[in-house]
Amino acid sequence: MIRIVWHVIFVSLSMKALILSAALIPAWAFAQQPFPEKPGMDKSPGDTTWTVKIVKTKAEWQQLIPRKQYEIARENGTEPAFSKGNYNDNHEKGIYYCFCCGNPLFSSAAKFDSGTGWPSFWRVYSTKSVTEHKDHSQNEERVAVNCQRCDAHLGHVFHDGPGPTGLRYCMNGFALAFKKE
Repeated sequence: MIRIVWHVIFVSLSMKALILSAALIPAWAFAQQPFPEKPGMDKSPGDTTWTVKIVKTKAEWQQLIPRKQYEIARENGTEPAFSKGNYNDNHEKGIYYCFCCGNPLFSSAAKFDSGTGWPSFWRVYSTKSVTEHKDHSQNEERVAVNCQRCDAHLGHVFHDGPGPTGLRYCMNGFALAFKKE
């Protein structure tokens, strides 16, 4: 049923189908497991064979994803540290995907406890996972991390992580979806 709902959301051009699908989202949106399959997640875990970027208007994203995820992923928000359900304490094996589009972002094999209250990773899943750009908000220069496929804001990357990369991808857990292996 979940796969059918996402098929309707992403494929149907009918506004009626979009409204119906959006109404079904809250049932799973705040639970860590299970979550809906999205385009790119129906193949092997971590499929990065997509070639087309997903571009939607603000109004379309507001209809497709819950408000909490919209504020973080589409409006460059940040959830409070140690938020319940943000995957900070998730220790299961699997892949972390973009909540908005299903692009694989991180493997649990690269996750570590940074003590910050946000899920942290020392490397991305693929070269097609994320983009990075300078962020001058908060009166400091940081490097923001976005989903390469749909441009969702995910968090920031810092150069204080563990080896071998020395990177700490500090992610907003509500911008992620997790699929257990």
